[in-house]
Amino acid sequence: MVARLAEFQETIFATMSAMAQHYDAINLGQGFPDQDGPAAMLHKAQAEIAAGNNQYAPGPGMQVLREAVAAHQRRYGLDVSPDEVLVTVGATEAISASVLGLVEPGQEVIVVEPFYDAYAAAIALAGAKRVAVPLKPSGKSWDLDVDAIEAAIGPNTAMLIINNPHNPTGAVFSEASMQRLASILQPHDVVVLSDEVYEHLLFDAQRHRPTCSYPGMAARTITVSSAAKTFNATGWKTGWAIAPVELLAKIRQAKQYLTYVGASCFQPAVAYALEEEMAWVEDLAQSLERKRTLLAEALESAGFQVHDCPGTYYLVADFSGLSDRSGREFCEQLVQEHGVAAIPIEVFCDHPEGWERKIRFALCKQEDVIREAAKRLALQS
Repeated sequence: MVARLAEFQETIFATMSAMAQHYDAINLGQGFPDQDGPAAMLHKAQAEIAAGNNQYAPGPGMQVLREAVAAHQRRYGLDVSPDEVLVTVGATEAISASVLGLVEPGQEVIVVEPFYDAYAAAIALAGAKRVAVPLKPSGKSWDLDVDAIEAAIGPNTAMLIINNPHNPTGAVFSEASMQRLASILQPHDVVVLSDEVYEHLLFDAQRHRPTCSYPGMAARTITVSSAAKTFNATGWKTGWAIAPVELLAKIRQAKQYLTYVGASCFQPAVAYALEEEMAWVEDLAQSLERKRTLLAEALESAGFQVHDCPGTYYLVADFSGLSDRSGREFCEQLVQEHGVAAIPIEVFCDHPEGWERKIRFALCKQEDVIREAAKRLALQS
C-alpha cells in the first residue's frame, strides 16, 4: 500500500456491519435505510431501462437532472444555472473530485471534526495535508468553533470542508456561527466544500440554509448533495456538485477520470423525484423525527446521556456512566452482548479527546426495527 493511504484500512462501517451480520444484531451503525424511496421514482428508473437509456450519459450529467437540481435550489432563493451543476457518482465522488481538482499536493485542507471519513481519504489521494478543527460543545449538541477555524487558516490553506447538517453528530450549525464563518473567510482565498446531503432531514420545524447563501460565499462555495439520503436511494450513487462555472470546470476535469459518468437510467428518475416527490421527503423527515424521539428515550432509560439531534440520520449517546471502555470496545460489546450495532465517534477524529465515550446510532430503519433495538438496549440498564 502506498504511504499516503496507509492509515486507511477497512472502514469502521464495514467492520461493524460484518459484526452485526455475524451476531445477528440490529445494524444501527451504517447509515443506509431499509425502505425504498418513492414508488413513482423507482418506476421511472425501470421505465428508463426498458426504453433503452442504458448507455453513457453526457459528461456533465443529463440535462434533465441538471435542470432539476438548479430548479431545486430556487427553493432556497438561489439563482442557479444548469451549467453550474455537475452530476456525480454519489456525493462521495463530488467530494473527491472537488479536492483533486482544486487542491495542489502539499496544500492544506481544513476539516471540522468529527469528520466523515471520505474527506480524509480524498485529501490523502490529493497529496494534501489535513488540518482538523474540533467542533465546540453547544448545549447538548455542537457548533462550529469559528475562532479555531480562523486560527487554522494560513497561507497554505486551499479549502475548508464543512458538513451541515453534520455527520456523525447530528448537529445543525447555528445561524450566528455560519454568519461569522462567512465574515472571517472574506480576506482569504479559501474554497469551501459544503456537504449538504442531509439538507432535507431536519427536525423540530427547522429549515436548511445553504452555505453559499451567506454573504460573500457564493463565489467560493461548492455545494454537494445527492439522492441517496433525500430519496432513500443509497445504491443509486447519484449526486451532484453545484459551483460557479470556473470552479466546476476544474472539478469536472478531475471527475471525468474517476468514473467518467454515472448511471444514465437513474438520472431522469432523480430529476422526477426532485420535481414531484418533495412531499414524500417531508414525510420521511417526520418519520425520522419520531424515531429519534423513540430511540433517545430508550437510550436515556438504559443509562446513556443522549445528545440533541436536530437533523440527519444520527443520534449520539455518551456511555460514560455505563463503561470505561473505549468507544470501539463498547460498540463491540454492544453487538456481542445486546445485539445492536453502533459506531464509535472517536474513529472520525484526529483529536479523539472528549469523544472516546460517545457512539452514533443510525435512525434510518423501519420503526419496528427501532423499537426492537430499543428493547435490546434496555437490557443495558
